[in-house]
Amino acid sequence: MWWLLVLLQAVVLPAQLCEVPEEVAAQACTMSARLLGLAEDPAWEANPSIYVALRLADDHDLAFEAQYLARLKDAFQGPHSTSPQAAGQPKRPLPQPHAAPHGRAPGAHGHHRSAVAAGKRGRPNTGRLALQLLALRAACQPLDAGAEGHLVTRLKYSLETDWTGSQRHGHPLTNYYQYSLGILALCVQRKQVREEVIRRLLAAEQQGRFSLGHGHAVGLAFACLDQAQLARGALALELQEAVRNVSRKLLQAQGHDGFFGNVFSTPLAMQLFIATNTCESELAYNRARAALLQSLDNFTNPMAISQLLPALYGRSYLDIASMHCQGERDTLQPIRPVTQPPGPGNITVRLVVECPKRLCHHHVPYNQSVSVPTGSSLLDVLEAASKQGRHAFMFKTQDSLYGPFLTTVMKVEAKWQERRYWQLLSAPDTRLQTGIADYKPHDGETLILRLSKW
Repeated sequence: MWWLLVLLQAVVLPAQLCEVPEEVAAQACTMSARLLGLAEDPAWEANPSIYVALRLADDHDLAFEAQYLARLKDAFQGPHSTSPQAAGQPKRPLPQPHAAPHGRAPGAHGHHRSAVAAGKRGRPNTGRLALQLLALRAACQPLDAGAEGHLVTRLKYSLETDWTGSQRHGHPLTNYYQYSLGILALCVQRKQVREEVIRRLLAAEQQGRFSLGHGHAVGLAFACLDQAQLARGALALELQEAVRNVSRKLLQAQGHDGFFGNVFSTPLAMQLFIATNTCESELAYNRARAALLQSLDNFTNPMAISQLLPALYGRSYLDIASMHCQGERDTLQPIRPVTQPPGPGNITVRLVVECPKRLCHHHVPYNQSVSVPTGSSLLDVLEAASKQGRHAFMFKTQDSLYGPFLTTVMKVEAKWQERRYWQLLSAPDTRLQTGIADYKPHDGETLILRLSKW
């Protein structure tokens, strides 16, 4: 019976909760309330990462969580839900840019936002399926019937399809973050993972094929497989060594500011310390947490908050395996966002596009001043530029659970397979920490869209 399996899982992998100081717990509760307020907005698509974060919190709104789970299940129903071949195709389009105020191109500083981008037709969406599977386990839901029962098969198929990209590009069709998250989700559900699937990731770690931003997800997958004892003999020893290697590289990569990569990649990196129960013995963990607490104003997007919350509570995705969904505090009250009215007058922003000559006729194919109302976002600037006379600016975005990120500028497309993306900068060379729909330019600022490699 499924309830007995849940009980056995709790015995196999007890929840590991790192000590959380009172002031951090208070901040975590506030961020939970903010996430709840954002999640109530129907303009945002149902997001399994949000649900997982709400479930890993100390305080809950159980009625809302039940409604949100129903939305998640509904979003995964449809003709594609019964066929593994369609695993990467969402039921309906994600919200349009004006409704999803976040996103940026993937790549810089190990960013992994592409992990939850809407899958193109024929492309696997391993990360999205993995998050859905984690969400169902966080709800203590059995996987023995209906569409939920097909998720495991779909995810296993997506992992195989995903890996076909490595034969041509040297990495999965999505990325190592998604591939690792898929393995982690199967492990948390206590589903057997083929040895070949694990060894692919072990080989990638040994050969240093992935970036820091993907390394923490890889480490979490290894740690789960090790702790759940889903591997035996030499493979088990290799997994233990891989966890140590990833942790060591993570420590070496911590910046002077305390972050692992940047402010948004740091929370997931911290989960590796939590999952391996080393958070109390590593000064790097405390430095990272202190840096995050000083940077909470950067977390305005629900997807970003959802990845922050588990770390603030001293939990990791591995803790989902031992959840029992009983005796939870039903006390959380939402903090709803307050919409700021636009300021008076307009601002003028200079928009510059930089592109290698081999891809563009000119190194700077666009360099124009753009006028927008005060309080406008970078996305508003791009839209205004696209309507501006003979110097027409052209761009496209792709939706993700983070919101829109820039994919095409002046007909030049960012290509994941070629590891190129449109980098967002404030002149002369300051990377933007938020996406095109969140960043608010100031009057006289010069914004640069630079086609870059990672």
